[in-house]
Amino acid sequence: MAVGFLGTGSYLPERVVTNDDIAELVQDATPEWITSRTGIETRRWAAPGEATSDLAAVAARRALAAAGLPADRIDYIVVSTSTPDHPQPPTACLVQSLIGAGSAACFDLNAVCAGFVYGVELARRLVAGRPGAHALVIAADVYSRILDFGDRRTSVLLGDGAGAVVVGEVADGGGVVEIDLSSYGDDQDLIKVVAGGSRVPTTAATVAAGQHVFTMRGRDVRDFVMANLPPLLDKLVTGAGLEIADVDCFVPHQANGVLLRELVTRCGLDGAHTHLVVDRYGNVGSASVPIALDDAVRTGRIGAGDHVLLAGFGGGMSVGTCLVRWSA
Repeated sequence: MAVGFLGTGSYLPERVVTNDDIAELVQDATPEWITSRTGIETRRWAAPGEATSDLAAVAARRALAAAGLPADRIDYIVVSTSTPDHPQPPTACLVQSLIGAGSAACFDLNAVCAGFVYGVELARRLVAGRPGAHALVIAADVYSRILDFGDRRTSVLLGDGAGAVVVGEVADGGGVVEIDLSSYGDDQDLIKVVAGGSRVPTTAATVAAGQHVFTMRGRDVRDFVMANLPPLLDKLVTGAGLEIADVDCFVPHQANGVLLRELVTRCGLDGAHTHLVVDRYGNVGSASVPIALDDAVRTGRIGAGDHVLLAGFGGGMSVGTCLVRWSA
């Protein structure tokens, strides 16, 4: 049985945050500097009353509508996030309640910005061999709550949002062709939030020291991506019996527009359509790939039979790559 995407959906909060807005918060970051270094013009931030589950639920409903399925037909809900509503219960259970998917088994996963592809692989395994089974894979993050505005290289990048896909049986010849997951624990310090877990529990001192904010060694992350992603993408595509030139649409993690332009050339993907929304939405963490994927679908940039290449990469360090032959 072929397993693929039956519907996509996404949600971006209403609040638009421009580079002028960010420049007022971040010292020595002019709008022109932000654009030249990141390719980002705007990003979205959640309203004070919006949490990760709220964003995820809207994206989930839109994916269900696109798939033509009611929520009670969902067997599994997988939520990829590194900014959950609470340490527990799982954000997926909150989404289940919000959308009325009472029959679903629910759990979260955290592979940071690679998490969506990890979730797709789990969903594929869960529904394979079970005709009529469906999984909802949602990636959602609210990074605006953990930004350090004293770090101009990182705080200007991140936004909030959610993307979702419904995974289930598709017509023969379509669906997920190949998935590859990789982790590099020796590089764990490149992206992290230090406090709030069992190693460094929350205290007044950790809050005062600013240890609950997102940190990233940007140059080292760039070097990691450039060294590791091109051979991993080549391995994925050739493992499927194809060549990079056969890729019709490339949907990468929307980390940084400048980085992505260089990455496309390094990977030999100049002949494919690379779908970017980073200029409008910034880096939306785990949600970047499904948000961009939904945008590509809704704008007609992906058609039946297209080979679509997805790539997520982030903290851990973790990388997830996926090749899909798009179904009608």
